[in-house]
Amino acid sequence: MSSHVHESHEAPVESGSFFSQPRAVWAVAFACVIAFMGIGLVDPILKDIAVKLNATPSQVSLMFTSYMAIMGVAMLVTGVVSSRIGPKRTLLSGLVLIILFAALAGSSNSVGAVVGFRAGWGLGNALFVATALATIVMSATGGTAQAIILFEAALGIGIASGPLVGGLLGEHSWRAPFYGVSTLMVIALVATAFFLPSTPPTGRRTSLADPFRALSHKPLLLTALTAVFYNIGFFTILAAGPFALPDSGIIQIGWIYFGWGVLVALTSVFVAPRIQRWVGTIPAVIGTLVLFMLDLLMMAVFADHQAVVIVGIVLSGAFIGTNNTLITEAVMGVAPVERPVASAAYSFVRFCGGAIGPYVALKLFGLPPDVHVHAPFVFGAVMVAVGVVIMAAGSGVLTRALEGTHASRAEEAEAVLVGDFD
Repeated sequence: MSSHVHESHEAPVESGSFFSQPRAVWAVAFACVIAFMGIGLVDPILKDIAVKLNATPSQVSLMFTSYMAIMGVAMLVTGVVSSRIGPKRTLLSGLVLIILFAALAGSSNSVGAVVGFRAGWGLGNALFVATALATIVMSATGGTAQAIILFEAALGIGIASGPLVGGLLGEHSWRAPFYGVSTLMVIALVATAFFLPSTPPTGRRTSLADPFRALSHKPLLLTALTAVFYNIGFFTILAAGPFALPDSGIIQIGWIYFGWGVLVALTSVFVAPRIQRWVGTIPAVIGTLVLFMLDLLMMAVFADHQAVVIVGIVLSGAFIGTNNTLITEAVMGVAPVERPVASAAYSFVRFCGGAIGPYVALKLFGLPPDVHVHAPFVFGAVMVAVGVVIMAAGSGVLTRALEGTHASRAEEAEAVLVGDFD
C-alpha cells in the first residue's frame, strides 16, 4: 500500500467532514457515477431501439442480459487481475474498455452488434466496479463506514441520472446516450489517472478457483442465491417497465426512471443503515424483499393502468436501494474469506442469475397482438418470493455468521483488500 493511502487512514478524521476527501476519492467517485449510469441509461431508448433496429422486445432485452452475464463471469477474474497489476491499473483498464465499447455500441447498425458491444461494456464495468469501493476506502477519510456510504451515494446518483441522461440525449438519437457515456468516461479516465496515486498489488495473488471454494461456505452461498432472485426482479423492472408504458415517450420514461433512481440513492444511503440498526441485517433484508414482491404483484394486477405501473416503478427504487446496501453489508459480514474473493463469488452468482431476468420477462411479454403485459411482473414477483424463502430458511445460519464476525469487524474495517464492491 502506498504511503499516501497509509497516511489517509492514520489521520484523525472520524470527526471530520464527510465531504473533506482527497481528490483521488472524488475522481473515483465521479467515475463510479458514470459507470453506474450504464445500468439505466438504455431504459428510455429501449422502445426506440426496437423500432429503429427492427428488433423484438426480447431481442432488445439482451442488452441487459449480455451486460450482466459478462459482468458476472468477469468478476471471477477481476481479483486475479487486480492482485497482479494493482487497483489503479485495473480501474483504468475497465474505464478504457467502457469508453471503447460504449462508443462502438452507439455506432452499431443492428441490435446484435449493440448486444455484443454491451457485453464488452460489461467486462469494463466489472474491472472497474470490482475495485472501486476498495480504492475509495483505501484513500478516503472517515473510515470504512463513510467510504461505503460515499460509494453507495455515487452508485445512487449514477443509477438516478442514467435514465435522465438517456432520455434527454435519446430525444435527439438513440445513439447519443452511448456517445455521451463514452465522452464522460474519458473525463473520468483522465481524472482517475491524474489524481489517484499509484496502487501497487498487495496481499496474496488470488486464483480462479478461490471464488468457487468460497461458495462452499453456506452463509455466503445463501446470500448469493438470494441475490440471484432479487436481481431477476430488479432487472424485470428495468427491462419490462418501458414496454408496459406504451403512451410514454423517451423523455417521459427518462423522468420516471429518474424518480426511481433518486429513491435508490436516498434509501441506500439514509434508510438502509437505520433499518439495519433497528431490526438487524437479515430481518431487514427479508422485510424489504417482501415489500418489493408486493410492489411487483401490484404492478402485475394493475398492469393495464399506466399510472399504477409508473407508481410501482418509482416505488420499487426504495426497496432496491435499501436492499442493495443491506445485501452488501451481509456479504461483507458472513464471508470468512478475503473480501475480493467473497465479492467475486457473490457477484458471479448474482449477476449471471440476474442476467436471465430481462430476457425471460420480455419473452413472457410477447408480441402484438398477443401481448401479456401482466406476465413479466408476475414472473418478477415469483422470483423475488423465491429469494425471500431462501433468506428466511437460512436466517438462523446467516444470523450466527454475522454475530460470529461482529467482534472482528472493527479491526477488519481498516484492512480493506482489493476487490470490495457493491
